[in-house]
Amino acid sequence: MFDFFKKEKKEPKNLKEVLACLENMEKNFEELSQELEKLKKEGRLATQKVGIVRFNPFSEVGGDQSFSIALLDGNDSGVVITSLYARGENRVYAKPIKNGVSEYALSKEEKKAIEKAKRINS
Repeated sequence: MFDFFKKEKKEPKNLKEVLACLENMEKNFEELSQELEKLKKEGRLATQKVGIVRFNPFSEVGGDQSFSIALLDGNDSGVVITSLYARGENRVYAKPIKNGVSEYALSKEEKKAIEKAKRINS
């Protein structure tokens, strides 16, 4: 009934039109190549890697309600967030990560979460 998506393509009639089509395709290819490179560079800064470790900070009671989660970009930079759960309270800590390391002291669970995240897409 309706052909919204149907495009009528005009075939080139002579060498001049063929060359014009090729030139247009070359220009489009160059623009797409530049855009792809830009997206690749920007994509390195997006969160790409996630590592999570659940644990029990109080071995005598409770379960694995606490966790550390590492959220890293393609350069292994980002943040590690730790939530320590206890019956009466919950504490949350965040530490910046740059190139896989932090300037702050990391717990063994935070280190493990970072290592898990770094293994993704390696």
